[in-house]
Amino acid sequence: MPQSLTHAVGVIADLAGLQLSPEDHEFLRQPELSGLIFFARNYQSPQQLQELTAAIRELRPDLLLCADQEGGRVQRFRTGFTRLPPMLTLEQIYHRNPPEALELAQELGWLMAAEVRACGVHLSFAPVLDIERDVSQVIGDRAFGHDAATVTRLAGAFIAGMQQAGMAAVGKHFPGHGAVAADSHLALPVDERPWPQLQTDIAPFAALIQSGLLAGIMPAHVVYPAVDAQYTAGFSALWLQEILRRQLQFEGVIFSDDLSMAGAASAGDYAGRAQAAAAAGANALLVCNDRVAAQQVIDAARGLRAAGEFTALSLAYLQGPATTVVDAARQQQIRQRLAALWQE
Repeated sequence: MPQSLTHAVGVIADLAGLQLSPEDHEFLRQPELSGLIFFARNYQSPQQLQELTAAIRELRPDLLLCADQEGGRVQRFRTGFTRLPPMLTLEQIYHRNPPEALELAQELGWLMAAEVRACGVHLSFAPVLDIERDVSQVIGDRAFGHDAATVTRLAGAFIAGMQQAGMAAVGKHFPGHGAVAADSHLALPVDERPWPQLQTDIAPFAALIQSGLLAGIMPAHVVYPAVDAQYTAGFSALWLQEILRRQLQFEGVIFSDDLSMAGAASAGDYAGRAQAAAAAGANALLVCNDRVAAQQVIDAARGLRAAGEFTALSLAYLQGPATTVVDAARQQQIRQRLAALWQE
């Protein structure tokens, strides 16, 4: 990690279409922008995505290019990519045959990362480290399991595969989103559980931080009154600075979850959300699906830097190797295993 992240702040925004517009060219030149996130609307084919990422690199080679390519229902790139199963599928195999499940988790991590990176996208916001408690519809089968030990082992194997393909790992949604029914995209969830139960959800994050496997963490837009009754984890210095940085000794990038989500609205307008997230300890301020809002967040980040409170955030060190070539034989072998899995 080439810089101290304690007071570094930048913005990750998105694009409207399949290629760069003249407006995008102007937008991307702003130094407060540290990265971009792609959605299904930005994808047509592997070749189109390669052309888009190449055009972005020509303009801003330092930007970190990201996506949500977890597998299952959260897979932005589909046509031309391997259909990945929901990660909860691995838990069923793990209970039957742990070595087989761990090996498959690693292969899936490699395949996801290799296919994404081959198109010029550096990072997928993965893995999900939430524990599935049969409560949260937004998490559900995105989780690796119903207990901390299973999640830790399977996600750790998945990360090992990602790293083989040159991709850094970002664990989400700290300290755990699996025990609330409300979807933070649409509402403000509150997790009323006492601290000892919250510690169970923190365990996968803590273990993978200690193992040095997480380059980034994304906190949840959830309120946990046992720790901080006023702010969601993503806006809470208690969660981000005291627990995540000091107690768990996490030194990587803290990515805010999308500041346009309903769960972030409690922090005010977009400038207020940006200022609150940065003050709490977030580094990369993620804002999606609203260019006007993204510009407001960029303006807020510019103001924070101008005031001398924060430094520029460079995420270029997370880009990984310059090129990734998919091992076609390994890819085909995994696809055959998945085909058999779909038939079970």
